[in-house]
Amino acid sequence: MNPPIAVNTLPERNAQLAWLTPDWPSPDTVRALSTLRTGGASGPPYASLNLGGHVGDDATVVEGNRRALRDAVRLPAEPVWLEQVHGACVRDLDSQGPSGPADAAVTRQSGKVCAILTADCLPVLLAGEHGDRVGAAHAGWRGLAAGVIEATVAALGGPPRQLLAWLGPAIGPRHFEVGAEVREEFLRRAGAGDAAADEAAFVPNARGRYMADLYALTRRRLRSLGVERIYGGGECTYTDDARYFSHRREGRTGRQATLIWLETLPHR
Repeated sequence: MNPPIAVNTLPERNAQLAWLTPDWPSPDTVRALSTLRTGGASGPPYASLNLGGHVGDDATVVEGNRRALRDAVRLPAEPVWLEQVHGACVRDLDSQGPSGPADAAVTRQSGKVCAILTADCLPVLLAGEHGDRVGAAHAGWRGLAAGVIEATVAALGGPPRQLLAWLGPAIGPRHFEVGAEVREEFLRRAGAGDAAADEAAFVPNARGRYMADLYALTRRRLRSLGVERIYGGGECTYTDDARYFSHRREGRTGRQATLIWLETLPHR
């Protein structure tokens, strides 16, 4: 079953700007969403709600798309658009500036919006069960192998068992083909007790390569850290061309965004 979709009509363009609402029991102070590709102003091959400023799209159009998203969702601030490099660096938005390479962001303050851009890689959202901390990680295979999940959980602090995780839209295991070197990198980095679990996430195909399961690899890492409440993980960006950008499918294409932030609830 697909996650719930919230749809916002923008009268000035008569377009549908839509997003997924994560299917997880997050606290009332936590807000999160993952955009779809529709409702923006970008032309082919970025049609239409491209939010990535690094893929060759017109910068003015991208800013218009970002502004439309801010207005539609009523975001409390401009999202912090990270310079993603497929690594494991985490930016603490409460103590560090927005510039510099990073593939994850965390905050414990309301009004700061963590943002991850993807077009097949896996966006991972994390929230404290008390609604006091949130984070987002960009988990492609390189980032996963480098430890981006472990680094993000550590940066959030507190017992990992108190965290909830949501796995956003990513390329599914039937369409993510990788070479033997990718599988070997994961097995090399895995501990003795985790290698078998990682190995199960790589299924050999008829081309002598492997079909990799980003969702399974991420769940294993979260559970090994003590994060047991894991939601989402049922979408495939490659197969659903009506809703998602996919680099593997399209090559030159746009980026969807997955956002999370804390809100201060009004006193009752």
